[in-house]
Amino acid sequence: MDIQKILEEIQSEVRPLLDQGRVASYIPELAAVPADKFGMALCTVDGASYVVGDATERYSIQSISKIFTLTLAMQLAGENLWQRIGREPSGNPFNSLVQLEHENGKPRNPFINAGALVVTDVILSHLDNATQTVRDIVRALCGKNDIDFDLSVAASEQATGHRNKAMAHFLKSFGNLDNDPERVLDAYFHHCSLAMSCLELCEATLLLANNGVAPVSGDRVMTPNQVKYVNSLLLTCGTYDAVGDFAYRVGLPGKSGVGGGIAAIMPGHFSVCVWSPGLDPSGNSLAGIRALELFTTRTGISVF
Repeated sequence: MDIQKILEEIQSEVRPLLDQGRVASYIPELAAVPADKFGMALCTVDGASYVVGDATERYSIQSISKIFTLTLAMQLAGENLWQRIGREPSGNPFNSLVQLEHENGKPRNPFINAGALVVTDVILSHLDNATQTVRDIVRALCGKNDIDFDLSVAASEQATGHRNKAMAHFLKSFGNLDNDPERVLDAYFHHCSLAMSCLELCEATLLLANNGVAPVSGDRVMTPNQVKYVNSLLLTCGTYDAVGDFAYRVGLPGKSGVGGGIAAIMPGHFSVCVWSPGLDPSGNSLAGIRALELFTTRTGISVF
């Protein structure tokens, strides 16, 4: 199977979709990203990699960072983590306050914003510097020591993230944040501002396709059970309130971010990442989802 040719064909086919989505204008720094960007990369567990378009250009990965923070929190807190966070799809927008109140301050899953804030709080309770630790983990996973936060994006989110701030204080009011909400928010905004390319994201998430072993270093980072848990949550909760449609069309566990990126996993085989800043109404990359759908359809490879 000629993966490179398939990716090139997909890039050409989705190009007309690039101007149909809307960039995340509520974060001013993301609003400035050109909507015509498109990149796609794929890395296999046996060391092959393929790239097209803007796949080596770094962008703000936003909620894709929740893969790494969840992995760390699971290692630090174990099963106790799930006393504070659920494992069910939300069925609501990723920043919903209504659902959080209805469920007495226990977020539905770790990939919506409220859940990610609790995950960040757990990390802060165990580590002196949750911000730098997550960055260093990502650097180690893909072997790139210059990966860093986009501080202008972090500052932009800090200045305009009023709903996230309300959510953090709301969680605190229910007793589901142990640390100061402003400290949690600062770490959370920095995690979301991590700047990585599609190729680097593929390399960093490849351990989820490789049974918990990071191919770059050869180190075991996660147990097989932890890999199962994270991949199952990606499949059922990774693309906000569009998880059913994503599973139907793409058929892979995946995590999206409002920066326009989507990282997806085929356990035992590969990780694939796509970037197109234009979003659909659910906050997922419009052209990115189509590109992944075309890939699994043409290759016949999915978890189903």
